[in-house]
Parts: sequence; structure tokens; C-alpha cells
Amino acid sequence: MILSIAIVATALLSLASSHPLEKRQNALPSVNSPTDGEVLQLALYLENLERNLYTGGFENFTDAEYTAAGFPPGFRENVGVIAAHEAVHVETISTILSNAGFTPVPPCTYKFPYNDPTSFVGLANMITSVGIGAYLGGDSLLTDDPALVTAAGSIVTVESRHDAYLRAGIGASPFPTNFDTALTAVFAYNLAQMFIVSCPQQLPITILPKLSFVAPAPPPNLQPPTPAGTPLRFTFDPASFFVDVDPNAPLYIGLLNMVTNVTFVETTSCGHGCVDAPVPEGAAGAAFAVLSTFNGGLNGNQLSEFGTLAGPAEVVLS
Repeated sequence: MILSIAIVATALLSLASSHPLEKRQNALPSVNSPTDGEVLQLALYLENLERNLYTGGFENFTDAEYTAAGFPPGFRENVGVIAAHEAVHVETISTILSNAGFTPVPPCTYKFPYNDPTSFVGLANMITSVGIGAYLGGDSLLTDDPALVTAAGSIVTVESRHDAYLRAGIGASPFPTNFDTALTAVFAYNLAQMFIVSCPQQLPITILPKLSFVAPAPPPNLQPPTPAGTPLRFTFDPASFFVDVDPNAPLYIGLLNMVTNVTFVETTSCGHGCVDAPVPEGAAGAAFAVLSTFNGGLNGNQLSEFGTLAGPAEVVLS
């Protein structure tokens, strides 16, 4: 039985607001500070992107195309359920913001680089990893209402289930790391920009110079994991840096991976605006690379505030 995303989303919203009303009238948390509002606006910005992504993954391919690509029966239907979950997240966060007097950030126009079910699922794994990282990074900023922390946590666990299901569908490990990677608002927002065509309203977050991950492309099933020492190639435009950099100065890749760990590795030049850097020991899952003149001593927050020349770029290692 095929259910439309709209029907599933409506049903989920109905369940979320079901009786008894007197027990649920205060279910949505309040927003008590500008910081809470900023965190939720970014969450909504990313949820709008994910809703559009998963809606396309459901509507653009048939059950037969998913089956022919090797996905199990019912996979496309579950992509539609994920899209419906994202619609509920959008509606819920929008309502919280509206109740607090904020105007919810509207959806953008998006362009996603996939052309078949396999490339869609690979892209969805990357984008969902960004969403998970944004929730983890923003959670500590929601200090004014514990209910907001609980609400955000209840979304990020669902996002993680989505990602595990997608990864299992392509034959990858559903749980490739001991910990997920937290992202700052600046890094999460910049990672989303590569899929944005235009927006009626952007958020007041700095857009950093672009860093592109070029090679090696991971195998479709992300197996075997990319081994330590494998050279990763990145490209960038030195003219876009916010600061002047001596062309002979050493450059480093800071790799954020698992919790808030940052490992710095020195790069070797592969031409103008091109560097190679080896995968550090122990890196796995989704990692996020930034180009820097610093060779250590900075955490993720400091990198996003002043230590990044270009980036971040997402690198899926396993």
C-alpha cells in the first residue's frame, strides 16, 4: 500500500496532538532567549533541507528502481516515512518559534546531486550526518529551558535512526563509530550551502570560503573503510581567504571526527589551490575537514570562530 508523504505527515501530527488535551496543552517547550531562537532557526533551516531531500528521494524513483538498485522491499516506502518525519519536525519547530514571536525561516530552493537511488542514499547519509552534528553542537546552547534540550534530543535520536536505516540499505555499517561528531552553527550552516540555489531569507551566520573534497570517492557501500594514511585531496581558492596567507606557509587540515575531537595533519601541495592530507589514525564515519594555518591547539568552536581558512568539507570514511 502506497501512502503519500502528506497523509503520513498528517497522521503523525494528529498523533502528536491527540487527546487528552489537558495533558498535552503544554507539550511544546517555550523559547526564552534570543540564543534559543537562533539555535531553533538553524535547526529549522536544516530540517527544511532534509524534508525536501527525502521528499525527492521518495517521489523521484519507483519501488522497482529501488529494488533494481539492490535495496530491500519497502525501502522506498520508508524513505517516504522519513520525509513525513521531517515534515513533522518542520511543523513542530515552526510552531515553537511562532509561539515565541519569531518568524520561522522559510524553505530555500535546493539542488541535490543525485541521479539514482544509490547516489540519493549516499547523499542522504552525508546530509543527515550534518543534521545530527548540528543538533549535538546546538544542544549545549539551549540552556534556558530544559524542555528544549529534551525536544532537540528527541529529534536527533530519530535522525540517527534514519541514518542507520539508510546506511544498512546500502550495505554499510549502521553504526560506524563510537561517537557522532558535533558541529558548530557556523560549520553546519556552511555545509548546507552547497545544496542551496537561493533563499528568501538567509540566517545571520558567516559563510566561509569554500573547501571542496575531491578524492578518493568512497565506495557505494562505504566498505572497506578508508584506511589511515590514505591521502585526501582538497581544493580551494586562496583569493577567497579572509586573511592574507604567505604562499610558502605550511597549511594543515583540521579533521573534526567523533564528539568534538580535532586532529591536525600537515598538507602537501598538489598545485595552486590544491592540497593532500593523510587520513589520521582512528578516524572513521563522517568527518569534517577545514583548512587552517594552525597545527593544533584549537577545538571546533575556535576553528569556526577564527581558525578556518576554508571549509568545512565533509569526508565519509566508513
